[in-house]
Amino acid sequence: MKPLDKKTAAVTGAGSGIGRAIALALAKAGSRVAVSDIRPEWAEQVGKEIGASGGVALALKLDVTRKQEAEDAVARIVKKWGHLDIWVNNAGVSTMNRFLELSEKDWDFNLEVNAKGTFFCIQAAAGQMAKQTPDGKSGLRGKIINIASMAGRRGNAPFLAHYVASKFAVVGLTQSSAGELAPLGITVNAVCPGYVNTGMQQREVEWEAKLRKVREEDIRPLYVADTPLRRLELPEDVASVVLFLASPAADFMTGTCLHVNGGAWME
Repeated sequence: MKPLDKKTAAVTGAGSGIGRAIALALAKAGSRVAVSDIRPEWAEQVGKEIGASGGVALALKLDVTRKQEAEDAVARIVKKWGHLDIWVNNAGVSTMNRFLELSEKDWDFNLEVNAKGTFFCIQAAAGQMAKQTPDGKSGLRGKIINIASMAGRRGNAPFLAHYVASKFAVVGLTQSSAGELAPLGITVNAVCPGYVNTGMQQREVEWEAKLRKVREEDIRPLYVADTPLRRLELPEDVASVVLFLASPAADFMTGTCLHVNGGAWME
C-alpha cells in the first residue's frame, strides 16, 4: 500500500518546475492529483504524464489571484472525487530590479500572486476541509502546504525586495492560519526552497546578469558558492519534503517552515 492511497491532492502552478515535480511525487505516492495552472495546456500535459505512469489526475485552469477560480477549483475536485485531503500552494512569480527602481506594477504582480493568491487558496481549501469527516487515526480533516522561499526568511536578497516581502507574507500566513485552523483538524506548513534550477531561475539569471552587468554564465556559480552543499537545488528536492509533509509522518506538525536549501540559510 502506498503512503497516500485514497488521498486527493491539489497542486497550484503545477504545469512546470517545482509544481510539476510535486504533482508527480504525490501521484507516485498513490494520491489522485488535481494539476492546476494558469496555462491549462501545461496542466493537461502534466496530467497526461501522471496518467501514463498509472496515476489519476485532473487538469484545471486556475488563476490563483481570482478568489472565485480558487473556490471553483475546489468544487470541481470535490464533485469528481468527493473530498480534498492535501492542497499545495506552489504557484508563484518573480521579477527583479534595484530597490529604488522597483515599480508599483512589479510590487503588485509579486504580492498579488505570491501572497494574495496563497491567501485565497488557503481559504478555499480550508473551507472545504473543515466540512469533512476527521480521519479516524489522526483526527485531521486536511493538510495545506505552502511553497515559500529562502527569501521569506532571509531578507538580504539583492534585486528582490518585492519578492522577499511576498514570501515573508507566505511564511506569516502559514503560521497565522495554522493557529486558527488547527482546532478544525487542518494543518498548515511551508517549505522554503533555495536556489532551485527551474525556468523561473533561468529568467532570474538573465535579469541579474543585466543588473550586475556581467555574463549570464557568471551568475549560477554565485548561487552554488552560496550553497554549502555546492550544487543547485532540483525541483525533486522540494517535492520530497512536500511529500513528507503530506504523509502521516507529519500529522503532528503545523505552523512549521522547513528549509530545503542545501544550507544556504540556517537558523
